[in-house]
Amino acid sequence: LKCVGTCPIWSHGACNLLAMMQTLRLGQRAASVAYWRGFAAAAGDGPVGFVGLGNMGAPMARNLLKAGHQVIAFDLNEASLGSVTSAGAKAGASPAAVAAEARTVITMLPSIPAIRAVYLGDQGLLSASGEGALFIDCSTCEPSVCKEVAEAASAKGASLVDAPVSGGTIGAEQATLTFMVGGSEGSYRTAEGLLNHMGKKVVHCGDVGMGTAAKLCNNLVLGISMAAVCEGHALAERLGLDQKKLADILNTSSGRCWSSDTYNPCPGVMEGVPSARGYTGGFATDLMIKDLGLASSAALSAKPKLGLPMGGLALQLYSLMSAHGSGHKDFSALYQFVVEAERSAAGKQ
Repeated sequence: LKCVGTCPIWSHGACNLLAMMQTLRLGQRAASVAYWRGFAAAAGDGPVGFVGLGNMGAPMARNLLKAGHQVIAFDLNEASLGSVTSAGAKAGASPAAVAAEARTVITMLPSIPAIRAVYLGDQGLLSASGEGALFIDCSTCEPSVCKEVAEAASAKGASLVDAPVSGGTIGAEQATLTFMVGGSEGSYRTAEGLLNHMGKKVVHCGDVGMGTAAKLCNNLVLGISMAAVCEGHALAERLGLDQKKLADILNTSSGRCWSSDTYNPCPGVMEGVPSARGYTGGFATDLMIKDLGLASSAALSAKPKLGLPMGGLALQLYSLMSAHGSGHKDFSALYQFVVEAERSAAGKQ
């Protein structure tokens, strides 16, 4: 860098000093990037722990195996654990046993009680974690719970990032998930390398809890949009419109969304999605109810409070569906519930 043309305020010496300062800052920035890249590489050294091997966790763990990582896995369900050990993972006897062998541990758990038990229980991860351990929690919970567990990890000399995901079981299988990460810049950089082996996009949303905040906002929109697509296809069925033609129109028009073009709820429209296999193997309706409830709770605890009228209506729909025995089905089964409920009501008239 050098002074260009005349410099009425600064002398050439001052310009040279400014250039030296800019060069120094560039060097510090490069050193910082190299520092965190080194940490990220270190996160991949040695085995990676994985606790929680359900419809999302199992394919995520298998993608780590495909990427060349050693994986030590644990799940209470023997069949779920076997789906990962058969692919090359080592079974851990408990969360504590996993943490004793792995410096970095990923969790994908179904509920807040499960998160507290796995992290804070007598045989939990933090009971056996070492100084400098990193925990990556991909579960969906409340931001306050993320902060609670992160503080407990910090007291043990470890760190935690919340990294919930979007993309569903298809994204988990194909390693195309989006990760929303909350945590310090350093912890984010350390986790990023591993997350890139399980997804296509990793976004740093801010401090601990902000990844979860982003996930709750996303799933609020998802639950509402899926309900709209289900009702649209139900109306098409009642009017005699070909469902594939409606889907084609939706996906090239203003109604386009992920629920229509990637995860269509109407049987016979798409292959490889839950609606093509009896609404099995996807994102359970009861889990959508949980996420919408968490979003509602977060909105009510915000200052000032925030009402979520559309989210509340969607929550009622999924809750009614669950009450009729379909809570275990993928949440896109709302289409089936709407169609059959209307047929049942018409038959009683």
